[in-house]
Amino acid sequence: MEFTKTDSGLKYRITRKSDGKKPAATDKVTVHYRGWLPDDTGDGGEEFDSSYKRDTPATFSLNQVIAGWTEGLQLVGVGGMIELEVPSELGYGAAGAGDAKPPNATLRFIVELIEIAE
Repeated sequence: MEFTKTDSGLKYRITRKSDGKKPAATDKVTVHYRGWLPDDTGDGGEEFDSSYKRDTPATFSLNQVIAGWTEGLQLVGVGGMIELEVPSELGYGAAGAGDAKPPNATLRFIVELIEIAE
């Protein structure tokens, strides 16, 4: 399945479609996700975070995370799953985020939208 690229440079593909409600940028969401740094082939790579491994979904306001997530999660409905390829400028940019997310890194995520908080 090919990625679709938005005007901002975010690449995404819906891996599980859903007719559920899509969140707005100001909504609070609960998700399960896995994040990794892609290797040279664009697959695999080093995982830096996973709510699946912690067995605890994450809940946050969509406007309080990286821009790639804010934009990308508005494209999938509750119960759906999306794969995101987040360019540096929509992620952590030149600053990076600790050792796990180096400066100017492209990030990949699989995100499952569990619910939108009311």
